[in-house]
Amino acid sequence: MVTPGTLVEPGLLPEKANNYLVALVIEGAPLTPQSWGEPGTPLTPQTWGEDGAPLTPQSWGEPGTPLTPQSWGEPGAPLTPQTWGEPGAPLTPQTWGEPGTPLAPQPWREDGAPLAPQPWREDGAPRTRGGGGAGLAYADISTGEFATTEIVDGADVLRRISEELARLAPAELLFPAKDPRRATNTQYPIPNTPSHVTPYANWRFEEETARQALLTHFGASSLSGYGCEDQPLAIRAAGALLQYLEETQKDGLAQLSGLRTYSTAEFMTLDQATRRNLELTETIRGGTAPGSLLGVLDATLTPMGGRLLRRRLSQPLLDVAALNRRLDRVEAWYNDAPHRAELRGILRGLGDLERWTNRVVQGIALPRDLVGIREALGRAEAIRAIVERLSVDEGIRYQVLGIDAQSPNPNTQSLDPCSDIAALLAQAIADEPPATLANSGVIRAGFSTELDGIHLATRDARAWIANLEGVERKRTGVKSLKVGYNKVFGYYIEVTTANATLVPADYIRKQTLVNAERYITPELKEYEALVLNAEERILELEGQFYRQVLAQIATAAARLLATAAVVAELDVFAALAEVAEANRYVRPILADNAVIDIQGGRHPVVEKLLTGEPFTPNDAHLTPENAIVILTGPNMSGKSSYLRQVAHIVLLAQIGAYVPADAARIGLVDRIFTRIGASDEIARGQSTFMVEMVETANILHHATSRSLLILDEIGRGTSTYDGLAIAWAVVEYIHNHPGLRAKTLFATHYHELTDLAERLPHVVNFNVAVAEQGDTVVFLHKVVPGAADRSYGVHVAQLAGLPKPVVARAQEILADLEASGAAGPRRSVAAPAIHQLSLFSREDPIIVELRSLDVNSLSPLAALNKLYELQQRVKE
Repeated sequence: MVTPGTLVEPGLLPEKANNYLVALVIEGAPLTPQSWGEPGTPLTPQTWGEDGAPLTPQSWGEPGTPLTPQSWGEPGAPLTPQTWGEPGAPLTPQTWGEPGTPLAPQPWREDGAPLAPQPWREDGAPRTRGGGGAGLAYADISTGEFATTEIVDGADVLRRISEELARLAPAELLFPAKDPRRATNTQYPIPNTPSHVTPYANWRFEEETARQALLTHFGASSLSGYGCEDQPLAIRAAGALLQYLEETQKDGLAQLSGLRTYSTAEFMTLDQATRRNLELTETIRGGTAPGSLLGVLDATLTPMGGRLLRRRLSQPLLDVAALNRRLDRVEAWYNDAPHRAELRGILRGLGDLERWTNRVVQGIALPRDLVGIREALGRAEAIRAIVERLSVDEGIRYQVLGIDAQSPNPNTQSLDPCSDIAALLAQAIADEPPATLANSGVIRAGFSTELDGIHLATRDARAWIANLEGVERKRTGVKSLKVGYNKVFGYYIEVTTANATLVPADYIRKQTLVNAERYITPELKEYEALVLNAEERILELEGQFYRQVLAQIATAAARLLATAAVVAELDVFAALAEVAEANRYVRPILADNAVIDIQGGRHPVVEKLLTGEPFTPNDAHLTPENAIVILTGPNMSGKSSYLRQVAHIVLLAQIGAYVPADAARIGLVDRIFTRIGASDEIARGQSTFMVEMVETANILHHATSRSLLILDEIGRGTSTYDGLAIAWAVVEYIHNHPGLRAKTLFATHYHELTDLAERLPHVVNFNVAVAEQGDTVVFLHKVVPGAADRSYGVHVAQLAGLPKPVVARAQEILADLEASGAAGPRRSVAAPAIHQLSLFSREDPIIVELRSLDVNSLSPLAALNKLYELQQRVKE
C-alpha cells in the first residue's frame, strides 16, 4: 500500500518510466444506464439531488411513502398520472413509442422540482447528465511534468477519463472526499482506477481556491498563459493536485515550473483493451517490455528519451503537419548514418539530466547527481556540433534542434550547453565525490582558499600523527608501542603493561586495559584537536558551498530542462531512425482521408522474434469503397498477426515513426479498437463471452467513420448459431449504420460471413492461403483475395500433438459432416439447421443385431420375416 502523498522514489522506478499522481473532479453525476426490455417492463427510477448524488427511492405525499414502480403496456400508452408533493399535484402524462425506445425518465429533486431529462445518444447509449464534464490533472515530481485537461459536456466523459487513466497508469488518484461515485477508498467505479485512491477535502477542488493556489505557485496574475483560464474543471483538478503536493512533499515544488493544458481531442484514442491487445508497452502474458511494440522501438540511450518515446507511443497524433515535422526529423538521422552513430555514441551513458535537475530544484540532489549534470553538459556542445554538420536544410536543422525558425534569433534557442553551469560544476565539485555530504571531499581543491588551508593543516597534522609511532618507539625503546584512534577516546599511545616502566614522564594516562595502558601527550592532544576540529569545519564549509552551488544551478533550471528536452527529442528521433534502418522500415505518407494502403507490410514484433526464416509480408487496402474486410483461413495461418500488424503500422505512422512495410499511405484514424483474444473477469462476475460482448458493444457505441476496427473471432464464445448470428449482425451494423462504416478487419472461422460480400457493397473477402501436400498442410501466411474454403482445424490439432486416436476420430466425424452437408466449405445462413454429431454416440441397435445375425441358420421364410421386422423398426 502506498502511503498517501508519498510517491515512489525515482531511484526505485524504472528509469524510463513515469510516476504520476492524478487529480480528478467530475461535475454532474454519471447516470446509471437505464435498461428497457419487452413492453410492460418497468423503468427503474433514477433520481439525483442537487449535488449530483443518487437519491434513495423517491417518496412523495406522506413521509416514507415510496413511489410505486410504474409499469405500462402497449407501446404509446400514456403513463397513468402519478401524484406527489402537494396532494393532488399530477405528473404530466409520459408517452413513448416503439418497443425498445428509451423512455426519457423524469427525475425529481428532494423538493419536487424536476431535473433535466436524461440525455441519450441516437443508439440508446447513455451519456452523462447535461452540464457534466471532468477535469483531470497529473504530475510527476521527479521530472517536473505537470499537465491538465478538461473533458467537457458532449463527450463521453467517463470513457475519456478511463482512457486517460489507462494511458497514465498513475500510482495514486486524488478526488473530492464527498464524491458520490466512491463506495470506499479502494472502490471507484471508473475502469483503470489505480489501487490507491485518496479522498481530499472538497473545498480544495473549489475553483477559486484552486485558481489562487496555481496563481500563487507560478507568481502569475492570470492563467491565460497556461492555456486554462477558461477551463474551470481543468483549473480545479490542477489546483487541488498542487495543494495536495504542497502538503505532502517536504522538499517543495519548485520543479513544477509550468503547467501544460492539453485536449484529449488532439490525440488518437486508445482504450485499455486496445493497449493490452496490441501489447504496446508490455506483453499480455509476461507484463514485460521485451516482446511488446515498445520493446522493438526503444533503442533510446537516455532515460528521458525513453520516457518521451513511451509517452508518444501512448498518444498518437491527429495532426498531419505535426506528424510530418516529426518524420522530417527521423528522416534527417535516417539519411545520415555516420552522424547518427556519432550522436548515439555521445548519448550512450549521458544519464538523466531531467531528473537530476529537478532534484537540484528540490534541494535534494546528491553530489553524484551534480557530477551527472556536469558530464551531460560536457556532451551538449558536442551534440550541437554534430547537428550543425547534418546534411539537411536549415529549416530541418532548426527542427532537429528544437528551434522556432520564425523567431528573430533562432540560433539562441538551440541546444544550450549551459556553459556557465558546466564551468561552475567543474570548479566546485570533485571528480569523484563521496555519495553523500556526510563524508568530506565533495568540493574540489582550489574552489575555496579557506577550505584549502584547513585541508593543508589537516594533512600536516595527520602526517605528524602517522610519524609519531616511529618517533616514540625510538624514544622509549618500546618496540610494541602503537598509536591508534577510536571515536570514544580519540588518539592514544598504547604501551603493554610489561613495558610500563619505560613510559616517559610526559605521558598522561588516558585508559587502562587488561594488558596495556593508553596514554596521551600534550603535543598529541594539540594535533588531535586540530584534526577533529578541522574535519568538523571542513564538513561545515563543504555543506555551505554545496548549497550555494545548488542555488546557482537552480536559477538555470529552466535552461537545463530545455536542454534535457532537446536531448530527449534527439535521442528519440535518432533511435527511431536506427530501428528503421536496422529493420528496413519506410517513411509513411500521411493524409486526412479514409484510405489505408499498405504494401508489403510486416508485423514489427513477430518479425524480430523470427529466427532462421523470413517474415511473409502482406498488403492491406482499406477505402470507403472497400471498408470492411472479412478475413478467413485456418488457425496458425497468421490471421491475428495480420490484424495486429495493420494496427501497429497505423499507430507507428501516427506517432511520427517509420513503418515496417515496402510503402504505406495512411489516412489518419481517430481511434483504434480491438477485440482480440479471450479472457474472463472473474472478480467482476463476467464470463469470457460476456467480456467479449461488452468490448464489442463499446466498439459499436463509440466507433466513427474515421476509426480502425480490429475484430478477431467475434461470437466464438457461444454456440455456433448464436455466434454466427452475432457476428453477422455486427458486420451489418458497421456497414449500414449512418455515419459509421469504419475501416474494419474482421477475422472469422464462420465461413458463412463471406456471403456478406455479395450482399453488402462495401464488404470484401480475403483469406490466408495454404498449400495442401498430400495429407499435410503448409501455411503460406499470405493474405490473398477471396474466401477460404476450409478451416483445416484437424490438421492444426495434429500439429498440436493431440493423440492419434483423437485425430483419426475427428477426421471420421469431419468426413461424415461434410458428406451430410453439415460441414461443407460454406453454408448459407438461410440453410436448414444441421444435426449435432456426438463424439460418444452409441452404435445403432439394429446394426448390432444385423451384425450378430446368422443368416445361414435361417429358413427362407424366417429370413424374410426377420427382414420385414427390421424394416418396420427402421420406419418407426
